[in-house]
Amino acid sequence: MDRGMNKVVLIKRRTRYEELKRRYNTVEQARFYIEHLGADFSDYEKEDKVYNAALENIRNFVRPCARLQEIDREYLPNMIFGADDIVIAVGQDGLVANTMKYLNGQPLVGVNPDPERWDGVLLPYETGDVERVLPRVIDGKFNTKSVTMGKVETKDGQVLYAVNDFFVGVSNHTSARYNINYRNQIENQSSSGIIVSTGFGMTGWHRSVMAEFNGMAKAFGLKNIPEPTYDWGARQLTFQVREPFPGRFTQADIVYGQIQDQEKLIVTSNMSENGVVFSDGILDDTIDFNAGMEIKIGVSDRIGRLVTG
Repeated sequence: MDRGMNKVVLIKRRTRYEELKRRYNTVEQARFYIEHLGADFSDYEKEDKVYNAALENIRNFVRPCARLQEIDREYLPNMIFGADDIVIAVGQDGLVANTMKYLNGQPLVGVNPDPERWDGVLLPYETGDVERVLPRVIDGKFNTKSVTMGKVETKDGQVLYAVNDFFVGVSNHTSARYNINYRNQIENQSSSGIIVSTGFGMTGWHRSVMAEFNGMAKAFGLKNIPEPTYDWGARQLTFQVREPFPGRFTQADIVYGQIQDQEKLIVTSNMSENGVVFSDGILDDTIDFNAGMEIKIGVSDRIGRLVTG
């Protein structure tokens, strides 16, 4: 393989220091704001310095091997990745997960630029490892871990993917109203929304909700709900309805279940406004979910490929 023909896409994000400078226009104003609150501004400066040094080291590792393209996290939704691209995400788990949902089988290398500050399950490499790992990826001699993703489709052709989870509900604190169709059983529901998790996402939002359920079970002297097996590659999703309200016109029986491969959870909005569907906690990439909109949620054919060795 001609390494000169390869392209590496480097995904980066703004540091807290850069965000503050952008918000307050100058470093001096940002420093005044942080120190006025009693925080240590030097920690923000240190984080920024370490992160940008890591980026520069990675650039120097990549350039002898491949063409380099850099994009900021905020531009991911508009990025068109080539089928043979190699992607390196430098940051925390959230950046790696957010990058993965825009890929379609391209190998993704998760790099931890600051191990003393962050750890994470999607960050198997440190900055210096890139010099060793990248040639193996270019030559196709590497291992990956598969990550099953979820997919939402609308009747008008909109598509949204998730590495962790989807949220279906409202953008404020009012109740979501919708019809839910699970395995041909249909209910009219009012709730705080629906969470749909992948195998990877089962350790996130899903686990938080389960902790609430188990806390209530314990208060009533009942046994805990068994912990599910967290399999990143499992071809299934798990949904939970948050705080369903049983009333004269609403039901609360379909509150938890698995969506197996080839199955769909169908949800139709009964909300006049503020209905949303978003994935992985990213509100910038949202589907409006208002009256009459029907969505189908299922396992995606798109699979994430996290480089592990």
